[in-house]
Amino acid sequence: MPIDQELLEILACPETRQPVRPAPEDVLARLNAEIAAGRLRSRGGDVVSSPIAEGLLREDGRVLYVVDDGIPIMLIDQSIELG
Repeated sequence: MPIDQELLEILACPETRQPVRPAPEDVLARLNAEIAAGRLRSRGGDVVSSPIAEGLLREDGRVLYVVDDGIPIMLIDQSIELG
């Protein structure tokens, strides 16, 4: 379920206050391949085991916040750092 545009306009990274935008499909596909291989960890160190259907990418493209059932999980420890 796509995130509401009004909500997207007010959301920001809790760490840097940068705006966020929906993650492109190629980023999600790459992360899901890492999940399938058991190699993806959150910034808090937990193994990410569920595929990511939707996410919000920080403006600088370095961090992804997972959207779970239409709810953005904007917690630094649960975000995913992108290489």
